[in-house]
Amino acid sequence: MNIALIAHDEKKELMVQFCIAYCGVLSRHTICATGTTGTLVEEATGLKIQKFLGGRQGGDQQIISRISYDEIDMLLFFRDPLTAKPQESNDMNLLRLCDMHNIPVATNIATAEVLIHGLERGDLDWRNVLK
Repeated sequence: MNIALIAHDEKKELMVQFCIAYCGVLSRHTICATGTTGTLVEEATGLKIQKFLGGRQGGDQQIISRISYDEIDMLLFFRDPLTAKPQESNDMNLLRLCDMHNIPVATNIATAEVLIHGLERGDLDWRNVLK
């Protein structure tokens, strides 16, 4: 499966810790991420990650494009709900596209853990059938 990682600045360390904890599961899949998030996760875990531009430089748009072409199977998007972001409309477009393409999305660590455990059990294998 193709898994995309995005984390707002305030959530990058949480994303790194999450990926360290679930490195075994993630290592069996193809991972892509926005620039800084991908670099931090790659350095901390040793996972091979396809890195796009930083979020503000268009990395989120690159992931949106891959979602549009049905090249992403799951999105882990750790958002900071307390700080207003200038790119918030991009965030909403990203979530809207995931809804349109039936892509499982986690916007916090609790939901991410549910998705990772489901991924490990094979609950998301239906994504492969659709392709």
